[in-house]
Amino acid sequence: MSWDCGLRYMFSVPPALQPGTKCILHDKEDLSRLEMVQRLAKDGCRFLQNHSKGPERTSGPQSDEAVRLCLRERGRDVLVLQRASSQLPVLAASARGGGREEARDGRYVVVSGTPEKILEHLLNDLTLDDDQGTTRGNDSDTLLDDFLLTYPVFMSTSDLCQALLGHYCTKRQRGKEEQKETVERKQKLLHLVSQWMSLCRDFLREDEHVKVFLKTLYRYVLDDVYEHPALEKDVVELQRVYQLHRRHTVDEYSPQRKSKALFHQLSLKESGLQSRGTQRETKEVLCHVYITMDSYLSMRAHSGVVAQELVQAIAERMDVPHGELVLVAITYPGGRLLLQPQDRVFSNSLRPVGRLHVCKKDLGEVLNPFTDNSELQQTTVRMLSLNTWDVAVALTDFDQTLFDSMHEQELVYFTFNRHNSSSSSSSSSSSSSNTMALEMLLQRCNDVQLWVTTEVLLCPTLCKRVQLIKKFIKIAAHCKAQRNLNCFFAIIMGLNTAAVSRLSQTWEKIPGKFKKLFSELETLTDPSLNHKAYRDSFRKMKAPKIPFLPLLLKDITFIHEGNKTFHDNLVNFQKLHMIADMARLIRQCQNDYMGNTISQKSSSEVRAYIDYLHIIDNQQTWFDLSHRLEPRA
Repeated sequence: MSWDCGLRYMFSVPPALQPGTKCILHDKEDLSRLEMVQRLAKDGCRFLQNHSKGPERTSGPQSDEAVRLCLRERGRDVLVLQRASSQLPVLAASARGGGREEARDGRYVVVSGTPEKILEHLLNDLTLDDDQGTTRGNDSDTLLDDFLLTYPVFMSTSDLCQALLGHYCTKRQRGKEEQKETVERKQKLLHLVSQWMSLCRDFLREDEHVKVFLKTLYRYVLDDVYEHPALEKDVVELQRVYQLHRRHTVDEYSPQRKSKALFHQLSLKESGLQSRGTQRETKEVLCHVYITMDSYLSMRAHSGVVAQELVQAIAERMDVPHGELVLVAITYPGGRLLLQPQDRVFSNSLRPVGRLHVCKKDLGEVLNPFTDNSELQQTTVRMLSLNTWDVAVALTDFDQTLFDSMHEQELVYFTFNRHNSSSSSSSSSSSSSNTMALEMLLQRCNDVQLWVTTEVLLCPTLCKRVQLIKKFIKIAAHCKAQRNLNCFFAIIMGLNTAAVSRLSQTWEKIPGKFKKLFSELETLTDPSLNHKAYRDSFRKMKAPKIPFLPLLLKDITFIHEGNKTFHDNLVNFQKLHMIADMARLIRQCQNDYMGNTISQKSSSEVRAYIDYLHIIDNQQTWFDLSHRLEPRA
């Protein structure tokens, strides 16, 4: 097979690929810096030559950003690389912080390519530590992380499994491959698989293609241990990653016993995967149960919750005998289903069976929903008796639990599946389960905002409303101190809704120091200059911390909609790097390198209140309540 490899100089190159004139690299020192080019040359790659200067060529020295390497196969581009530079956005934020210095050593980063060639370049670019068999911290680690976070955009898991098996079993077509090179190539691929399983295990545990892939790969590695003893460490790593419990050591595998022992090993592996798959049943969900036609309780429940459990919890929260209540699911397009006590509320896809309503039942079993919020106003009074720091701790604990369970790859699934309107219902269901923690955090942020507004509007007297607003201002300040910016934003936005901000008599009674504090907190939510105040403040905060997720999704959407995912059938990997960088922010916020976690527990009374937020989600009802409290002059 004949390959053509040429180099493009492109001046003032934007991040996205664009048509440009092609001339050939004349400086042989640049070629010597490219390990990949050397390997291609060893494999019989031929390079285009041009002895005349093109009109695009300038007499002065060229900047690093201008150098691009284009690999061609069968007359079309299959991989485009660009010399790394500290000024390039693709290395502006390395996952491990070493991008700027390493960018100066002449390395090249992926601009675009076919999925197969990007994977091939990634494996060639990995640099293993001679002693440990792991990659050194450099920009190849960033490329690996980018690929593993974003591969679902351009490659199915099944295709990736097949490609990895192909690379593991491949042999050089020209010349005899040195044994050291063979071992290194296999170790690189096993390292990639190890990183993939560690990073994406939650999404892969139920994938049948992955189970077959792991079984096949493990068999290949066991077969290779005899010819390449250096792979023994990798077998141990596979056991650790796949949670294998071996009864024999590698040395005990003789050719006569290998078949029987291998069957035992693979049986253990399958059982390990199946046991991990049961963890999905322990997931928690946010459940909305409507008490009236326009208000609901937002409550946390386990995914296997049954109707009776929800009814009992709501009855306790409403101080109503649970025997008087029933749970009804309003199914779309309009059917009504009376749930029996042991009926599961959530389907296997973690979606409720319908819009849930709790209703009173009379002697004739006629379903009568609550008709107004008068019975719920007493719950607002309870809020005044709670300690503000304890409330903030309870809110942060709730959010932190959800945030810690969130995987950074959820941002990738959420961004691309949300814009893929042609996806089937089955794929949509699968993608929604892959973004459950993210969706719950977004829902929780919205719930807290609506809850703050609801609490204020259900407070009947002026003096109590003043006390309540003061409490919410303090709670917002405490959430900021606890580095929970998601909840902080929700509280400030809840106080700034039109139905609350129009209560002039109430706000006039707020003491000056609280007004000043509220004004200072509001500056962080100022959207001017692309939310500069928030970004500067959040950047200075130590991890662990919870970002304002709607703004993070807005940033990713801006990258997604402003850049094409494919250019001339090549994956725009620069775009995917930028998205992966945004996703890595989740990891950075979750990690507690310095032990900065605020470990305080709120009282059980506060947690019981915060776990069941009463919310009115109808703006007309808000304004009706607001005008009832302070009629228009």
